Amino acid sequence: MLIGALLVSFLLSIFLTPFVGKLAFKLGATDKPNERKVHSKVMPRMGGLAIFLSFFITFLLFMNDFWEQLPLDFWEQLPLDFWEQLPLLVGALVIILIGMADDIFELRAAPKFLGQVLAALIIVLWGGLEVKFINLPFFIDTLEFGVLSIPITILWIVSIINAINLIDGLDGLAGGVSTIALVTIATMALIKGDLFVAMVALIVIGSTLGFLKYNFHPAKIFMGDTGALFLGYIIAVLSLQGFKNVTMISLIVPIIILGVPISDTFFAIIRRVVNKQPISAADKSHLHHCLINLGFTHKQTVLLIYALAACFGLAAIIFQFATMWGALILVTGLLLIIEIFVEKIGLVNSNYQPLLKMLNFKNKP
Repeated sequence: MLIGALLVSFLLSIFLTPFVGKLAFKLGATDKPNERKVHSKVMPRMGGLAIFLSFFITFLLFMNDFWEQLPLDFWEQLPLDFWEQLPLLVGALVIILIGMADDIFELRAAPKFLGQVLAALIIVLWGGLEVKFINLPFFIDTLEFGVLSIPITILWIVSIINAINLIDGLDGLAGGVSTIALVTIATMALIKGDLFVAMVALIVIGSTLGFLKYNFHPAKIFMGDTGALFLGYIIAVLSLQGFKNVTMISLIVPIIILGVPISDTFFAIIRRVVNKQPISAADKSHLHHCLINLGFTHKQTVLLIYALAACFGLAAIIFQFATMWGALILVTGLLLIIEIFVEKIGLVNSNYQPLLKMLNFKNKP
């Protein structure tokens, strides 16, 4: 049934995306070329609506009480009560409405942010999704978040939503990176026996892959904020459902899974601080821009970032089963590799090379 859910959502997405593209043109949800864009013609956006509709329909088909009648032991292991999952769907609907409004009317930052916080509040306060504590090795046994648990959980959800949104700059980029993250989450959920998280992840994977048929370079439609915000929301929620209230080492796992969008967002903030620009300022210096500036083609850049995302996903799986010291060594190695890579491609700016300069100094006779 896991494969069945994936296939149904995939086929639904392939079928629905062309209709959503036509609807986008009618509603004025189009993306016009400018100096920051890499495309040269008007494109329909709001394609994320097809991803959401495919997800929503498949979710109802495979999570509804109707399937309890099937003589399969598998379904007895799933939380099939639809009403228990209503907060997830309502939060997703809020995100979709905010994304659609932005794709059509180009909202300002404040209402977009408030919509993201509202979606996070729904899944946290109504759905009960909350990181309450972590265990810290080598320090104290347990760190209780107390009154900060809800703000920390909301901060995580909103941060991941925006991280996925920021990386949505090339054909198929956000969809592919999100799919790789979801594959990792589904794999680890199956290993842990969390069939609900695995099922939801696979449904979204199928929906996104179907959309990528039209979104991979050269794209016929963009997912827009409708898709980027939705994927970020689902990834943030599923990663918390799979890894909340665990050890510090396990809490690092979703961060590694989302290494590409998180790193890009983190260094975008560093770049704007170093260059004395507002943190919310848009620029053309994200990871994909830097790779294109180095001479990689559009498709090569996307595939290279896919490879990076896959490496992070593999590292997350290895990390989960590593010993304490092995995990610390792996994290240290990842941080060093990320820093060297960032300095090499000029993700902050061409003068930001503290580690490379230090290594070069030590290599001098």
